Parts: sequence; C-alpha cells; structure tokens
Amino acid sequence: MKTAVATERREVNVVTDYILKVLGLDVCADTLVGNQMLRGISGGQRKRVTTGKIVNSIKQYVHIFNGTAVISLLQPAPETYNLFDDIILISDGQIVYQGSREQVLEFFESMGFKCPERKGVADSLQEVTSRKDQEQYWAQKDEPYNFVTVKKFAEAFQSFHVGWKLGDELATQFDKAKSHPAALTKRKYGVKKAELVKACLSREFLLMNRNSFVYIFKFIQLTIMAMIVMTTFLRTDMHRNSVTDIHDRCKPSCFLEAKEAQ
Repeated sequence: MKTAVATERREVNVVTDYILKVLGLDVCADTLVGNQMLRGISGGQRKRVTTGKIVNSIKQYVHIFNGTAVISLLQPAPETYNLFDDIILISDGQIVYQGSREQVLEFFESMGFKCPERKGVADSLQEVTSRKDQEQYWAQKDEPYNFVTVKKFAEAFQSFHVGWKLGDELATQFDKAKSHPAALTKRKYGVKKAELVKACLSREFLLMNRNSFVYIFKFIQLTIMAMIVMTTFLRTDMHRNSVTDIHDRCKPSCFLEAKEAQ
C-alpha cells in the first residue's frame, strides 16, 4: 500500500515538473504567484501560468471530445503557441494562412521569408505581413526586396498545398444526414422564455443568498421607516357629523386669526 502511494505521488510530481518546463516556469517552481500585497513571480510568468493552464485544458477537452476551439491571443508565448494544432493568420480582413502549425513556416519560406532562430514564431507571423517589419524576415539576400502585400500572400496561399487541400474540403458538399439534430437551430431563440425567467430568478436568489445580511438589514430598515410613516395617518378618520363639530375644530384657527388682526 505504501509503495503504491509513493508511486502515485512520484507520477504526480513528474507531471507537475513536465508542465512547469513546458511553460518555462521551472525557474520559479518554488515561488508563490503573489498578489497585490505579496510579491511573487513576474507579470510575464503570471501570464504564462494563467494562459498555459487555460490553453492546455482546452486542448485536452478538444482532443477527448473531438471538438474544435478557436482562440485569439495577442503575442502568445512560444510554449503556449506550441499547444495549438492549427493556425489561422488574418491580416487586413484576409486569410493569409489557415492550416497546420507545423507547415506555416514552410509557406512563408516559399514566399522568401524566414523566421530567425531567436525569434518567436507567433511574433514573426504578426510582423511578416506588416510593411514596417516585413523586410527583416527577407531571406533571399541575392534578390532585391520588394514589399509583399497581404493580397499577394492570400493568393499564394491558394496555390500552396495546404490551401489546395482546404479548398477541396470546402468544395465538397456536406451530407446533412450525418449532422446532429441539434446542430442547426430552428427557432429564433435557443431557450424558451420560461427557462430564461427561471434562470434569471435562480441567479437573483443566488445573489441574495450570498449577500443575505444586506437584504435582511434593508428589509428591517424599510419596515421601521414604513411604521414611522404610518403614524402620520392615525387620526385622519375624524367625525364630521354636524356643523358644530366643524366649528369646534375651526375655533383655534379662528381665534388666532382674530388675535392677529387685533
């Protein structure tokens, strides 16, 4: 029993060490993440911790359930970039490349551009279509450099073997008989109005339970204020059976008016 527990702990430690190395966080493995009061790892390392966990979890989910996830990231770290299977590069509203991650550099090398060894692939993909930064990736030094527009990249991708394969897949009509019954919605709203109301009410009850003290305090406060306001209407129902009653009620005011007139 002890041997099994020790083996299980060893496997957990191996997986943890492997994930830390993949994310480049092995240098700060024994450092707290930290917060506003406690200084911990740097901002870049904290970003890699969050992004790496999310992307790795989504990757496992997609592979297990055979699904697809499209994620947009701004300047992802190389460790995060390597977790993706396919790359969609969009520039100026046009698709420059869409296909396997392993073949994206091959496409740009066929166009005469090469990613430097110490440069991240994700950063180079964002700069290779820019007029300002494109020249630094020009690899054919024996030929003069001319700026390649996004339109030319998109046209060249159609003739690239990855683009051919993608075009053939899109040209093949999908058999609707193989689609899931819930794949296409047949109603304007995906959820009924009664279910929406029920979900909103359950959410409000959950928020009320989380802040029950505030709601109880406000209820008691409003109740006390309502009782105080109610006391102003205690003697509003006074009898007016005759002229004498009205005259008796008006005596003080008439007396004051006469006194003031004197």
